[in-house]
Amino acid sequence: MIYMRKLFLAAAMVFSFGAGAQSYSAIHAKAIVVDTHNDVLSDAVIGRGLDFSTDLTGKTHSDLGRFKKGGVDVQVFSIFCNYRFGVGSAFHGATQEIDSLYAIAARHRDKMTIVTDVAGLMRAVREHKLAAMMGVEGGHMIEDRMDYLDSFYARGVRYMTLTWNNSTSWATSAMEETAHTWTVTPYGLNSKGEAIVRRMNELGMLVDLSHVGEKTFWDAIRVTSKPVICSHSSVYALCPVFRNLKDDQIRAIAKNGGVIQVNFYSGFLDSNYAPRVRRFMARHQGQVDSMNAVHAPGYAVNEFLSRAYPGEADSLRASLSLLIDHIDYIAKMAGVDHVGLGSDFDGIESPPRGMDDVTAYPLVTRELLKRGYKPAEVEKILGGNFIRVLRANEVVARH
Repeated sequence: MIYMRKLFLAAAMVFSFGAGAQSYSAIHAKAIVVDTHNDVLSDAVIGRGLDFSTDLTGKTHSDLGRFKKGGVDVQVFSIFCNYRFGVGSAFHGATQEIDSLYAIAARHRDKMTIVTDVAGLMRAVREHKLAAMMGVEGGHMIEDRMDYLDSFYARGVRYMTLTWNNSTSWATSAMEETAHTWTVTPYGLNSKGEAIVRRMNELGMLVDLSHVGEKTFWDAIRVTSKPVICSHSSVYALCPVFRNLKDDQIRAIAKNGGVIQVNFYSGFLDSNYAPRVRRFMARHQGQVDSMNAVHAPGYAVNEFLSRAYPGEADSLRASLSLLIDHIDYIAKMAGVDHVGLGSDFDGIESPPRGMDDVTAYPLVTRELLKRGYKPAEVEKILGGNFIRVLRANEVVARH
């Protein structure tokens, strides 16, 4: 049934990508494609007031029409407020984003629906609608309150990243552990953090270990009773940056039964990206200094310059083959059951060349097949693995 539902997409992809595309386009069309992390809600809808239902090509990586063109069946939208939102504002900011997604879904009932479990996800697929899910990106948004965690779950949130780049009073982040800038509490999870992980297991909310420090990672792996995810992380051995996963972490997630969704950001894929960016920044130092003077976050500086100088920014991008290298590395080390896609579209200024927006997902399928992956394995990577982990977490919620 799912295959028949998407045959028209296969035909469209053959036309778009040329002769010989039938094999990969049909496989892509048959698969349930899941992306576990997209920031269009916080960046474009809330941040810039853009209409998600219109064609936003050239303004964003994502919109409702382009998800369909790319064959995306399930999109987990990031609910995100940065470190400037603290006690008294972070939970409220997150709630506003959740409200916005519900309002968008209500206005476009024929095209998308919010889902919270595998049954709802499969129903949306059968009805040819985008299955919209939510993940909170940063434990600071519960403001140290367990009732706020419960509230997020009740509103439909199905994963929470224990930290963003900023640490909380109960968990330390990868950024602050690596830079040794966190001095408030010992590194890792304290007793409050352990209780939060256990509560997430009880609720059926996926524990997301993207962004967390190594000590927090290992504490969470020890405490959790359910499979975890990394919603948007890549491989440290291929690109040694603080946000990527080391080999022992990759193996631990496989042993836990979890899944790592590979991030599409050039800076997490290509070890030569950072030097190229430094040279780019140096060429525009005056604008960088102006933004630093008003304490703009680093990611905001990068996004501004990328939009201001698109030609230069394009030359900095990682190759598509490097993205596939990261997927391939995890699949070979941990097994094909433990890797997926977490693009970080609309939260990154530099996706790989060719992956210009969400319409380019079929290229991932094409490249995986070129690497020798079987169709059934590709279907797992495109979404089957996440669905398995979501189902495994739901078991607790029904008890």
